[in-house]
Amino acid sequence: MIAKLNIAGHDHAFDLDRGASLAIPNDFHSPGPQAFGAPAPASQPHTVGSFSGEVATGASANCRSITLTPHGTGTHTETVAHLLHAPTDAWRAVPKGLLPAALISVTPEAVRETRESTIPAPWGTDTLITERRLRAAFVRARAFEPRALIIRTLPNDPAKRSGSYLDVMPPYFTEQAARWLVAQNIQHVVLDIPSFDRLQDDGKLTGHRIFFGLPAMSHDAADVARPASTITELAFVPDEVVDGDYALLLAVPAIGGDAVPSQPIVFPYRR
Repeated sequence: MIAKLNIAGHDHAFDLDRGASLAIPNDFHSPGPQAFGAPAPASQPHTVGSFSGEVATGASANCRSITLTPHGTGTHTETVAHLLHAPTDAWRAVPKGLLPAALISVTPEAVRETRESTIPAPWGTDTLITERRLRAAFVRARAFEPRALIIRTLPNDPAKRSGSYLDVMPPYFTEQAARWLVAQNIQHVVLDIPSFDRLQDDGKLTGHRIFFGLPAMSHDAADVARPASTITELAFVPDEVVDGDYALLLAVPAIGGDAVPSQPIVFPYRR
């Protein structure tokens, strides 16, 4: 099935029959990623009186209660609500339709290899997603200007699907890289790392603030310059999904909170 998406006044076709999910699920039966010390997601039968909530124990139907921490245990999409005093729901801001998108692969740089900066300053053992590497990966003849960018970090280790980040510092973005994304009018990013910023960054969240257009120290919605932007983290891009142009669907359930479990799906561009 072919879908046409009008981008800047021109129709572009995408193959809906070849969609690929980039989600790491919140799986209750096998290990998944764990970041920020979040507990593994849990699912328990919902019991009421003689109703056990589980067909295997005699109930008429299965009915379960789940507990999860979206930021730390699977693919999730967040908005600037992540940083604001006033509680708002991320799912309400997520676009309902297809987004013009590009997928690029980037090798993070060791701190000693770049002059780009972060706040706070990176540790000497950290690796950074830099503007220089983003620019190099992005330069190519594109059929349209993307509004969403999917960034695969190399090497593309399948352990990303189940690794613990308690003792590992994954790559994160420099200030310059975050500003470059804004300058390219990228409104949505999908990342295969647990956070846009360093996992322990003294609460600065500098990259988040640049991307959402929220000044340092502010937690006021009135100060937000890019309220419709989203950041999706802890995704995984399979090797068979090659770099190129796509339509992106950010599929999310209507669950309240500053972040919501999500299933980003990409549909290849049909030339």
